[in-house]
Amino acid sequence: MKHASAGSLDKLDRLLDQMREIAGLKEKQRGIFYVRSKAFLHFHEDPAGLFADLRVSEDWERYPVTTEGEREALLELVRQALGQA
Repeated sequence: MKHASAGSLDKLDRLLDQMREIAGLKEKQRGIFYVRSKAFLHFHEDPAGLFADLRVSEDWERYPVTTEGEREALLELVRQALGQA
């Protein structure tokens, strides 16, 4: 599964804007977010759709973000992980 292209990230613009508003997240490259100096969230694409890899403790977990509902669920998970839910 390859990292999300610019075209795929364009489809996630609204979600990316919402992520940029969350305190503690820093976007080092478009669609690649860090917490402090540690990679925290990035996106992938494949024929099955768009996916986000979110670091949960020391492990990465993959979440679908193709639909608006899936994007809202990811946003909530990120807020929870950062203690902002």
